[in-house]
Amino acid sequence: MVLAAGLGTRMRPLTDDRPKALVEVDGRALIDHVLDRLAEAGVEEAVVNVHWFADRLETHLTGRERPRILISDERDELLETGGGLKKARPLLGDEPVFVANIDSVWIDRGDALGDLIRMWDPDLMDAALLLARRESSIGFEGAGDVFLGEDGRLTFRGEAAEAPYAYMGVHITKPQVVDDGPEGPFSLSPVWRRLAAEGRLFGAVLDGDWMHVGDPQARDEAEARLKGRA
Repeated sequence: MVLAAGLGTRMRPLTDDRPKALVEVDGRALIDHVLDRLAEAGVEEAVVNVHWFADRLETHLTGRERPRILISDERDELLETGGGLKKARPLLGDEPVFVANIDSVWIDRGDALGDLIRMWDPDLMDAALLLARRESSIGFEGAGDVFLGEDGRLTFRGEAAEAPYAYMGVHITKPQVVDDGPEGPFSLSPVWRRLAAEGRLFGAVLDGDWMHVGDPQARDEAEARLKGRA
C-alpha cells in the first residue's frame, strides 16, 4: 500500500494545484519513485489511497503498468496512516504487505527492500520497519526514532535525548495489526509502540542515503543529491 492521501500542507506552494504525490524530484513524481522501488522488489499490485486532488492522481496512475494499481478512495474523509490501512483491508487481503509513504526517496547501495523481505519472519514479527541512519539522512531534523537491538527488535527513544535511527517511511506489516483500531482516522504510531512493547516490532537499516521530502527546501536538497550522486 502506498499512502498518498495527505494534504501536503508543508509542501505548499508546490501542492496548491496537485497532491504531494505528484510533486517532482529529479524529473519524476514522488509516487513514481516509490512505486518504481516496489516494482523492482517484485511487487505486482499496489493499493494507493487518494484524497487531495484525487482525480489528478488517479489519472496519473492510469499510465502505470507495474505495479498494477488499485485505488482506496478517501475523498470523503482523510483517515491518516492507520485508518487508511484499515479502510484498504478488503483490497489488501490478509497476507503481509509493504506500506510506503510517498515522501521517501533514497539512494540504495545495497538492496534495502530485498533485505526487509529476507528478514521477514511472521512467527517472530508483526511489522518490520526500514530505517535510516540519522547521519545519512536529508530533510530529517529530529532526534531519531528508535534503537535497534542485536536481534533486530526495535525500542522507541522514549525519554532518551536521541536515538541513532529514523523510520524512513517503508515497512512490511501484517495488515491485521489495524483490525482493532477505531473507526475513522488514526495513526500507526501507537500500533507500533504496542508491538515494540510485545517484542514484535523489528527493523532493517538502509545502506545508503535517505531523503525525507517534506517541504520545498527538502525537495530541492533531494534533487541536488540525486543529480550529484554519480
